[in-house]
Amino acid sequence: MEIRLLFMIPLSFLLLLLLFNDAEAQIPGFVSFDCGGNTNFTDDLGLQWTSDNQYMFGETANISVANETRKQYLTVRYFPIDNRKYCYSLDVEPRTRYLVRTTFLYGNFDNNNVYPRFDISLGPTHWSTIVISDAATIEVKELIFLATSPTISVCLSNATTGQPFISTLELRPFNGSIYYTEHETQFYLSVSARINFGAESEDPVRYPDDPFDRIWESDSLKKANYLVDVAVGTEKVSTKMPIDINRDERPPEKVMQTAVVGTKGSLTYRLNLDGFPGFGWAVSYFAEIEDLSPNDTRIFRLILPGMPEVTKAAVNIQENAQGKNRLYEPGYTNISFPFVLNFKFLKTSESSMGPLLNAMEINKYLRISDGSLDGIVLASLVSHYPFADWAREGGDPCLPVPWSWIRCNSDLQPRIVSIDLSGKNLSGNIPSELTNLPGLVELRLGGNSLTGSVPDFSGSTNLEILHLENNQLSGELPSSLMDLQNLKELYLQNNKLSGKVPPGLLNKNLIFNYTGNINLHTGGGRKTHLSIIIGASVGAAVLLIATIISYLFMRRGKKRYREEGELTSVLPAQRLAVTSLNDAGTETAHCFPFSEIEEATKKFEKKIGSGGFGVVYYGKMKDEKEIAVKVLTSNSYQGKREFSNEVTLLSRIHHRNLVQFLGYCQEESKHILVYEFMHNGTLKEHLYGPLTRERSISWLKRLEIAEDAAKGIEYLHTGCVPTIIHRDLKSSNILLDKHMRAKVSDFGLSKLEVDGASHVSSIVRGTVGYLDPEYYISQQLTDKSDVYSFGVILLELISGQEAISNESFGVNCRNIVQWAKSHIGSGDIQGIIDPLLGTEFNIQSIWKIAEKAMMCVQPHGSMRPSISEVLKEIQDAISIERESEAARDGNDLSRSTINSNMGMGSMDLGLNEPYLLLDESSAQPTAR
Repeated sequence: MEIRLLFMIPLSFLLLLLLFNDAEAQIPGFVSFDCGGNTNFTDDLGLQWTSDNQYMFGETANISVANETRKQYLTVRYFPIDNRKYCYSLDVEPRTRYLVRTTFLYGNFDNNNVYPRFDISLGPTHWSTIVISDAATIEVKELIFLATSPTISVCLSNATTGQPFISTLELRPFNGSIYYTEHETQFYLSVSARINFGAESEDPVRYPDDPFDRIWESDSLKKANYLVDVAVGTEKVSTKMPIDINRDERPPEKVMQTAVVGTKGSLTYRLNLDGFPGFGWAVSYFAEIEDLSPNDTRIFRLILPGMPEVTKAAVNIQENAQGKNRLYEPGYTNISFPFVLNFKFLKTSESSMGPLLNAMEINKYLRISDGSLDGIVLASLVSHYPFADWAREGGDPCLPVPWSWIRCNSDLQPRIVSIDLSGKNLSGNIPSELTNLPGLVELRLGGNSLTGSVPDFSGSTNLEILHLENNQLSGELPSSLMDLQNLKELYLQNNKLSGKVPPGLLNKNLIFNYTGNINLHTGGGRKTHLSIIIGASVGAAVLLIATIISYLFMRRGKKRYREEGELTSVLPAQRLAVTSLNDAGTETAHCFPFSEIEEATKKFEKKIGSGGFGVVYYGKMKDEKEIAVKVLTSNSYQGKREFSNEVTLLSRIHHRNLVQFLGYCQEESKHILVYEFMHNGTLKEHLYGPLTRERSISWLKRLEIAEDAAKGIEYLHTGCVPTIIHRDLKSSNILLDKHMRAKVSDFGLSKLEVDGASHVSSIVRGTVGYLDPEYYISQQLTDKSDVYSFGVILLELISGQEAISNESFGVNCRNIVQWAKSHIGSGDIQGIIDPLLGTEFNIQSIWKIAEKAMMCVQPHGSMRPSISEVLKEIQDAISIERESEAARDGNDLSRSTINSNMGMGSMDLGLNEPYLLLDESSAQPTAR
């Protein structure tokens, strides 16, 4: 069954529906959709939830997640993986600011255990890429926007893995000037952090405490990529006294009644900001809630590393707020932030009390897309067909992906170049909107029931292909068709057209078909409709003959190439004489004769590696292909089983980041595996082996190696069915080709995950230092065991240290994990950075990888991220590092250049960069 999307809801109708179905009054303007649900209900907070079932097509699924009982998260609505976008269209009040919130709880709704990745957009503006990294974690995205039209569209599209889905969609209107910025017609605010400091529990504060239903996250919530560092001496304080907020956009009183105090003179935090680096809006909220003696003072400054001008303004809460228990909210509406924000509130020398902080909000500016130039015209067109499925796709016709029946060009503000509405049951006259699209090249309206005359298409000056066949069009052909200079195809057959064909059409170099119009004639022109059709048919026949000849030629060439490329004296391909291989149903591996292996290696002349498995030799085939030949030295049952295991696995997996398996040899008691040769050896050799003295690899290159390896592992975990667990990931099993691109190798210990099982029972195998401690204790192997090993590799990349060392990590410490934890936990990232990296790196990207490595080596697998999540963090770090490298190399705009084009406190709104650049001296504080 075709899955379609239908969603056009007048908000007023929705509110009436809710009031009719529920005696309780709905909060004005609140919209809360339980996506995939089938009933309306009121939750424990008093929020009324509406099923989207009667408005939306698509599929729904029930999910079950441990400890999740909220009804709105027990269902999802999901959509097919295709080129379409699926949109919710909501009525809004123009010139009103709103918060729109979407949530996503995967819950393995499709029973595929493939974590989805797809895009969401607000109208034509790409909002965010949703990357699901844990089936039981709710992903939340919030956007603050000023409505400029009566409707907004929230769209899902561009799935790269899994299926796009949604759990809830919420719309919350604001009052007055809340979140006003002078740039709001050009930028949305994407919510990155909204923190309640000093919270008494991990539960967020939201409605009804916050009348706008903003979600204030607790600072005690230990969630990945959020609040990741807190200074020693930080203590919580609270009060039951009322707080004088005195503003509509106030943080809720409950948030302001708690705070943290730096008892040792400072509040130091490190915060991972979702969506950054970039340009943002940030506000801190203060209220003096402690009882100070008359002689006590609390004066402090904000310190942001690398931004000394920010420290100029001092905060004296009681003085600034003009009293105790009153709100003071200084902030910056135009400031550039990195991904990892290190900030500190430090008491001044004249202050007797340490700094205090109640709450903080940070939002990123998201540039609003202007949308396609033909958006208004297409909106008018689809309004004529309110009940047609094709007219209800929603959002912008071109961005971020086009509607299924149109194509657009690639301009920043695209134009529509093709429309195909063939066979869509259109009736009435040809819509006038279709005659005035300057960029239109192709228009297909055949096979409908259109009536009336052929309109004047002179407004579509670029039109090349016009198909109006098989309709009920009548009247004469307009002479304006002759003015279409680019027209190459005109199909008018099987209509009710009459009169004389304009002579200019007959004289054009044009494929022109007007058969089936018995009252339409040429009037003695040089050509007839019959001769033109024959001409077109002959052209098609010539093309067909040419295609057949090309096919035969290519087929013959391909056969000759295969015959010339075949190896001589190759024994017939065979499966290994091992039950596991014979029964595996995998592809057949190529079997090399031993004589050919001997010849390629010059009788095993050049040894290039060795290990517990045996020895690796260099070889070169007759066709000059370089190979690596692994010869098993163990004739034990265990050794042969590992050999068979690796052949089985490598015969069925193929990925650019896995070392290519070429075949095997099993003759004369020899067990040999043949791989592509990797010219630059192992990652281990480049980090702390002999190659480090020749050339140390840069931090950016290390990140790219980590990305390559993570992609290979991600393929094993999510791209193979069943999942493959490597079980022996380490830096010596990551090989580098001649271009220094990384590939994962050595699958002798790998295990296939049993379908439906959460783990594989297995005798513990692996390498000390990389071995998952949970797996070691329980003997229960999961894909998170590979994640632990990869976390160790990330620490090696940062530090250039071995996983296990008796000398490098100090007294009573032999393990890189224990050593790195002690440094990272105390904020001393410099203590683990490889000295060979020098100063050519961005400390934020190193922090990002260090923190993700610490998540990977958590003691329990359930606490570790998936390899997909790790890959995303690596890619984000690469983006940070490339931007920094470009700046170091002088390829970016210098700050002096920006400063000359910007006023104090202004934004550069014209840069087409991934994120806005700001002269830090222009960051001006605001306070209310």
